[in-house]
Amino acid sequence: MEENRYPLFSNAMVWFGAAVSIAEIMTGTLLAPLGLKRGIFALLLGHLISCVPLFLAGLIGAQTRKSAMETVALSFGCKGAKLFSALNVMQLAGWTAVMIAGGAAAASAMLDLGGDWVWCLIIGALIALWSALGLKRLGALNTAAMALLFALSLVLSYRVLGAGGAPADTGAALSFGEAVELSAAMPLSWLPLIADYTRFARKKALTAAVSTAVYCAASCWMYGVGLGAALLTGTSEIASILLGAGLGFAGLLIVVLSTVTTTFLDVYSAGVSAQSLWGRVKDRTASLAVCAAGTALAIFTPGAGFESFLYLIGSVFAPMIAIQIADRFLLGRDRAHCRADGRNLALWAVGFALYRAMMAVGSPLGSTLPVMAAVILLCVITDKISGGKKHAGKTA
Repeated sequence: MEENRYPLFSNAMVWFGAAVSIAEIMTGTLLAPLGLKRGIFALLLGHLISCVPLFLAGLIGAQTRKSAMETVALSFGCKGAKLFSALNVMQLAGWTAVMIAGGAAAASAMLDLGGDWVWCLIIGALIALWSALGLKRLGALNTAAMALLFALSLVLSYRVLGAGGAPADTGAALSFGEAVELSAAMPLSWLPLIADYTRFARKKALTAAVSTAVYCAASCWMYGVGLGAALLTGTSEIASILLGAGLGFAGLLIVVLSTVTTTFLDVYSAGVSAQSLWGRVKDRTASLAVCAAGTALAIFTPGAGFESFLYLIGSVFAPMIAIQIADRFLLGRDRAHCRADGRNLALWAVGFALYRAMMAVGSPLGSTLPVMAAVILLCVITDKISGGKKHAGKTA
């Protein structure tokens, strides 16, 4: 398969697999304190806020034929982009550990094979198999896995959301703005990855749009399943939800398959980002190394705060993509020939600090939309002040 012949359907399947995951369902359970109606409104609003920049990030990759971190160099310079490549590798290794640990815990609760570590090894080995096959040889296997996941997810939705009874009290508190931000955080986590896949597209804008639409629809579905399940059961424990829905072996398949197909994207993109940092490293080798590291972290380290991790990702990558959107679609700036664009790096730092500050203050629309709007406005203002001159970085 030539790079510019990656089929539209294959891209759609990749992003369906990204959305159908235990992490998405688990994040949906966190919205339960709002109740069903406000929770659904928050998850839809959050996805709308974050899926628009997700589409634009994919479109930049499709138009330029560059990987995600290569597109970052268009705004931050070839050396400046390495900062985000390093941050991306770290967050993807973290995601790999979080996903494997979460999947293993749920699988072990449903079928104990001697401890969570056994399932960590099993899931890690399956992810390594997916990574060893690579995108070019994964098509039929991934499509079959997606078809099975789709059928199992329909059964899960019917069992969970079709259950009767009064909503349970989750015993937690959550503001509407926090719920919106949690809903935006999962799509934001894919911002530094999507161009790694859309760069191969034949139909550029259509592929970016379909990839984003499929992910957005499936993600909203998974959030909704988690929200409904938490309201009906009063728990956010995935294993309890699946067992309570009467899904024995089918529930175990959902846990394992969804964890593998989602986490594969993390380790694949970690390899691509690592290659942009160290050109001599093969992307597949780096992917397998990240898979091994994530598996080890999942086994030997206690679970970190899931919500805090999501917010950290948003604070790093929301201002980054805002600058890329402004440069590409509003200002026509291209800083790839520079070592580092000081102006954009400074604006990113302002956006990062603003995001963290807004988390403390709170906003009915969350932090992502106000921060991105502010950063884009600052990009336009600073460009006007400088007279549109493109001299912010030192040429390589």
